Amino acid sequence: MPKPTLANKLPHKVFIIGLPRTGTTSVSVALLEQGLTVAHQAFTKQAFMLADAVSDAPCFSDYQQLDVLFPKAKFVYLDRPVDKWLPSMQMLLSRMLVHLDKHNGRFHPLMKRSFNHCFDIWQVEDVFDDKHLTACYQRHQQQVFSYFAGRDNFMAIDISVAGSFAALLQFIGLPQPNEVKFPLLQFPQLNFPQLNMGRNVASWDEYKHPNKISANASGPDKRKFFDYQL
Repeated sequence: MPKPTLANKLPHKVFIIGLPRTGTTSVSVALLEQGLTVAHQAFTKQAFMLADAVSDAPCFSDYQQLDVLFPKAKFVYLDRPVDKWLPSMQMLLSRMLVHLDKHNGRFHPLMKRSFNHCFDIWQVEDVFDDKHLTACYQRHQQQVFSYFAGRDNFMAIDISVAGSFAALLQFIGLPQPNEVKFPLLQFPQLNFPQLNMGRNVASWDEYKHPNKISANASGPDKRKFFDYQL
């Protein structure tokens, strides 16, 4: 098990393992405002060690390996109706695909590996195909639910459902405030902020907060990742 390099607020890690476009940014921002350190994507050991919560790549593809590395961790799957997720994911891929190229893409190798693992972007002829992406979503969901069946360190939520934020706070062991306030947003009654809506895919980068952890944080092992393989 990796050794911590910073005292965290939580005695355990929280991994958000929903696929992209299921609300990972909204959850990450909400947890920042609860005082947690949060990495939206983490590509180094140090990023994982500094963060109380980690979302997006590589968590959605590597949850089984992270479960072994962090045996006390809690895992949160984000569900979204496929008919709403599908066009949003197609829009995201239209912007990202050139940067996910196996050889020439500029994105981090771990990010490219995670997307290929879940969406077969290097194997299929048309990654935007409705049937293909729907099958990818359902496969990931079935694998997650099968792996965590009967476990008490796992929960699934749809962030658009009333009460889901309160349920998440209870699950990870945080107190529930009467109101959560953001510098530019307010969402009383424990609702998640509505971020990354429409064609906006950069809200995390634009959101400024002292608790944000860089995906490429350097530590004692510099920018080395874990040694496991998928």
